Amino acid sequence: MSGRSAVANGLDRVSVPVEGRAPTGATNAYLVGEELLVDPAGRTDDLDAAVDATGIEHIAVTHAHPDHVGAVAEYAAETGATVWCRRGFEARFAQATGIQPDRTVVEGTRIPAGDGVDVIDVQGHAPDHVAFEAAAGTVCGDVAIAESSVAVAAPEGDLRGYLVGLRRLHARNPPRLCPGHGPVIDDPRATCRRLLDHRRDRERRVLAAVRDGASDVDAVVDAAYDKDLSGFEDLARATVVAHLEKLDVEGRVAFDPETGTVAPA
Repeated sequence: MSGRSAVANGLDRVSVPVEGRAPTGATNAYLVGEELLVDPAGRTDDLDAAVDATGIEHIAVTHAHPDHVGAVAEYAAETGATVWCRRGFEARFAQATGIQPDRTVVEGTRIPAGDGVDVIDVQGHAPDHVAFEAAAGTVCGDVAIAESSVAVAAPEGDLRGYLVGLRRLHARNPPRLCPGHGPVIDDPRATCRRLLDHRRDRERRVLAAVRDGASDVDAVVDAAYDKDLSGFEDLARATVVAHLEKLDVEGRVAFDPETGTVAPA
């Protein structure tokens, strides 16, 4: 279901239905300071009306996953807005959107929209992931979600980077987090702590499975999850691989990603 709603003064959200396995079945597009459009996942009447009403001058994405970029090219062509992407990931952005970016961002870049929107590096869910910090709140893409958790899955997912990103958002303590999926988060620090605890608990389960004798990824998945994974087996496996990669870097397990075998370090 689509619909536009005001998050705060100078920050509006438009829910855009998307295909695939995105949480809630929709992606949130945001209009920040009336001039910046973030994550236009697709065309809807509500998003068209919001874009027409605000006269956007800039378009950016939190990351170039398909469920966040579907209408970038169309809105760029219709509005003439400046299109931004994460520096070093121009080819990835062009492949996902079908257009080349006009400008690039890095940590600390300020996009001149409204009172200014600052770019924050929050890699982890995706290697090109950034967040956009405005006075009214931080558009955080798939770093956080109000309920459940977001995917941090190999080969793109980097758990070390993801945990750093969560800690950064916790430390900055914005008035609200505006996630890529689901409702706005009015308790950013509590949500960041919940997500950090969730990852730590999963890591404990993965490490315990290895120490108890699980010697390959599938065995770790079976031991680390205590719920029905029907329809999500691939995601659970990719998540476990991301955990094993982190534990291997830290010297806590010995993981061979080519064979999928693992042993205590």
